[in-house]
Amino acid sequence: MLCDEDGLKITGDDVAGGEKGFTLSLLRNIFVHLQLPLLIDKTTIADEISKIGTKTSLIGRRCNARKLEMEIWRLPISASQRGKLISAGYTSLSSLSSLSPSDLARELKVSETEAMDILKAASHSRGAETSNASCSILEGAQSAWDMLHDEESLMHITTSSADLDNILGGGIHCKEVTEIGGVPGIGKTQLGMQIAVNVQIPHDFGGLGAKAIYIDTEGSFMVERAFQIAEACIEDMSEYNRFLRKDFQECKINMKPEDILENIFYFRICSYTEQIALINYLDKFISEHKDVKVVVVDSVTFHFRQDFDDMALRTRVLSGMALKLMNLAKKFSLAVVLLNQATIKHTEGSFQLALALGDSWSHTCTNRIVLYWNGNERYAYIDKSPSLRSASAAYSVTARGIRNSSSSCKRIKMM
Repeated sequence: MLCDEDGLKITGDDVAGGEKGFTLSLLRNIFVHLQLPLLIDKTTIADEISKIGTKTSLIGRRCNARKLEMEIWRLPISASQRGKLISAGYTSLSSLSSLSPSDLARELKVSETEAMDILKAASHSRGAETSNASCSILEGAQSAWDMLHDEESLMHITTSSADLDNILGGGIHCKEVTEIGGVPGIGKTQLGMQIAVNVQIPHDFGGLGAKAIYIDTEGSFMVERAFQIAEACIEDMSEYNRFLRKDFQECKINMKPEDILENIFYFRICSYTEQIALINYLDKFISEHKDVKVVVVDSVTFHFRQDFDDMALRTRVLSGMALKLMNLAKKFSLAVVLLNQATIKHTEGSFQLALALGDSWSHTCTNRIVLYWNGNERYAYIDKSPSLRSASAAYSVTARGIRNSSSSCKRIKMM
């Protein structure tokens, strides 16, 4: 007899009797939990099969063990009902909190009575979890004064452009999610690689002395270019020693470009399912690599602009992913940098340049920076931030990486 992790029997009708949603969700979860270790740990399929043989219900239990927040799987409802919920994009209890029985019934194509039973089960489970967590929430209370002190003590990651750092309040902020978007060729990937290198600047030089995660969805990360930026970063530190600290004891520079590349954990993502799986895995990965202080996603939009037909489902999946990234930033005091593409939006009879994924996505990030051309010069504009005023600054993409704007770095016009 085949049962799910709660001991409820899975019948043939659940899988083969027209329950397409359940089957698809089952296959999706098999992919997430089996494919991801193959991508990251480079283990063999045989190893994974042997693990399944020795650990009962491994696929279902990994959700809780890795804190994937798949509360829907724990609801005391039938397997087919769970499958329909997850197929519709409802993966957490909170996502059901504002639904009416009629809305849920229409979306899942079930009766209102069945939808009412599902919502009652979710409400009961949510109440139990809230009561269990209430003590820990109250114990974690923090005064506004303490919050201000914590924010003032946080380090920033320099962009290597003093003008850009100035409008950003010192650089890219830790504990925050920063979205950087713009048209192709504006320098988004260059800036992402620069941040992944600069987070490794030692404490003696005003840096974090940390490591970086670089998630590449487009295949635009060039290791040769990262090596050039790393070389220039070390040269900048040497100049800092020679000129700015000549009257003091010099700081020893023990870093090599190879060391900097060694400290960038690179993940190549080829589908939105892999992207979701990796975001879910990051909590465990960063727990094992606590010196990681920046996560760069280049770009967050690529697969979601191509593989989704259901816009409502896409919005829910993206919102869940953004919430996980925000939690990672807070939990590990790191910076999350999301690179985004640009698109054209028709507004009031005219076409305007806008960042991809729509207006709802813009609310998921702490800071939003738009990169654009002004004539032949690149500019960065703070479009949204709770702590920074709207401002713009020119910057250049040079052979050494991101730098202040200079007249020698102009846009090349093709005839």
